[in-house]
Formats: sequence, C-alpha cells, structure tokens
Amino acid sequence: MKKKRLFVYSLFFYFTIMPEISVILPFFNACKTLETSVLSVLNQRFENFELILVDNNSNDGSLHIAKKFADSDKRVKLLSEYRQGVVYASMKGLEYSSAGLIARADADDVWHPDKLKLQYEYLNKNPDTDVVSCRVNYVGNFEGMRKFVLDTNKNISHKEISLNRFVELQVINPTILFRKEIALKYGFYKEGDFPEDYEMFLRWLENGVKYRKLPYVLLDWYDSENRLTRTDKRYSADAFYRVKAGYLMRFLQENNIFFPDIVVWGAGRLSRKRAAYTVSSGVHIKYFIDVDINKIDGANIVNYKDIPEAGEVYVVSFVGNRGARDKIKEFLRSKNYCEGKDFLTV
Repeated sequence: MKKKRLFVYSLFFYFTIMPEISVILPFFNACKTLETSVLSVLNQRFENFELILVDNNSNDGSLHIAKKFADSDKRVKLLSEYRQGVVYASMKGLEYSSAGLIARADADDVWHPDKLKLQYEYLNKNPDTDVVSCRVNYVGNFEGMRKFVLDTNKNISHKEISLNRFVELQVINPTILFRKEIALKYGFYKEGDFPEDYEMFLRWLENGVKYRKLPYVLLDWYDSENRLTRTDKRYSADAFYRVKAGYLMRFLQENNIFFPDIVVWGAGRLSRKRAAYTVSSGVHIKYFIDVDINKIDGANIVNYKDIPEAGEVYVVSFVGNRGARDKIKEFLRSKNYCEGKDFLTV
C-alpha cells in the first residue's frame, strides 16, 4: 500500500511541476520595455508555464532586469546567446524548452491576461490545429503598419490565412502558440537575408501545418522607428518578395493546372517588378490584365473586362493597393473565379 501511495504521489509531483507551455522571450537592449512585457506574461490567468528569457548580448541593463525575475519567480529561466540575432536567441530558447507547446513573446509587446488560457484551450479542443494566433491592438504611429494589422486581423480561418499567405504575414510573431513537434519536424526560424518569421510561416504552410487565429485582441503590439522591421535590410520589401518567389512558384506548380503559365493582373511598374521575382523562379507570364491597356507600349495587355471565362487561365494579382486588391478579388469572384484554384493575390 505504501509503495502504491508513493507511486501516486510521484506521478502527482511530476505532472504538477512539468510546464504545459514554454514561453520563449529573446531580448536585446530592451531595458525600457522588458519589465512590462515580462510582467504581462507572468500575470497570465493560465499559470502552468515556464518563461525562458534569452539575453542576446545586452549592455543596457536589460540583463539585470531579467535576473531579478529569474531570482524571484521559479517559472523564469534565464539563458544567454552570444550569437547575435533573434533567430539564434529563439533557437536557444527552443533547445532548453521542456513543454509540448511553445509560445513566442517579444520584449516590447504586452499580452492580455487571457491570451495563454484561450489559446491553450483552443489547441486542446482542436487537435487538427497546429498553430493558434490572435488579433492584435496596434500601438504606434506608422499608418502603413496600422493598415497591415487591420488586414491581418480580418483573416481568422486556416483557409483565409493560407490563401493570403503571399500578400502579407498573416500571424504576427509574438501572438503564436504552437505544438513543439511542428518546429522539430519542419524546423524553427532560419538565419538568412530574409524575414525569419515570414519564411517560417511560408515553410510551415507549404508542409501542411494548420493555422487558426482567435477572433479576440489578446496582445498590444508596440511599434517604433527603431524596430528591426524598418531598420534591417532583411525586412525590406525586396527581401519579402525574394523569399516569396520560391514558395509561390511551388504553390502555383501544385494548384495551377496551366503551370508554368500565369496571367498577371497589374501592368504598372511596381506590379511588373514584383512579378519579375516569380518569373525568375520559373513562372511564365502569358499577358497582363489592367484597366489601362496602353500602360506599356508594345506589351500584351488585356482590359480587365475582357478576361477569359473561369477555368481558362490562372490569374495572379500583383496589385499592392489594399483597396484595389479587394476590388479585384470581388470582380474575379463575380466571374466565378475561385480563389486558390483560379486566382491568387500576391
């Protein structure tokens, strides 16, 4: 009887100390925001998690702040990564994580109290979902980024997220909670001359990873002029299009029955520049669609009103204007074009 009780107590002790979620929070010179961000994680209503803080060569006092949390809260682990960059710091956190679910946090964002609880409950109830995200509240003064957040907040289902993958990143990085097995199977962030979160997003989708976004705002996403997305060349528009090109080519190869032929909607200079990345990956442009058929002298351009019936071509829209993009989708759907099967927006 005593042995049986000891076994039961051992099991109880094991399951009470093993965290169900590992939160990875890399930081570099974030002394102005780190404390607020860490507190927003530690004050979650879901409590069975570990917080892995990864110092990435900070020299501004951030490490001192992190040490105070590690000394006062047993849920906090403090690691250091000497290789500079969020990719290396995040990989270090994954390496030392002990839970089957992984959440990403940034040192300048604030989680709402129910974030982990709602995401954990959703993954538990939906075993077919691999990654769960949420809507965010944008805190900043950059109108382009505000519009980006409004756009991504719209797309909730896996189908919406998947079909809009080549427009913009559909899940903002510090919102995600995912099954660790996905990162172990398909890889985590990769180092390179590209946005690491977007490349991973495209790679996971290409491998069949299922996403879902909760229809709640559960994170305040802070933006500043010093954010890497606007200071590092890896997050430039050209870098995004370069990393898209190969993934887009393979998507078209699988979903476009006319591959390698496509018809490009948008004959303007920017649309043609964007389409050129795809051409370099092995896609052939039959002709362009536009409102103005005289936009390019000598080019093969068809007025949008004269496009073929659905099922005769595959249309890829490279028009970047958000309002125009929505109108193009609406027009193609009115002509019985099916998104993904007959057309795609990029």
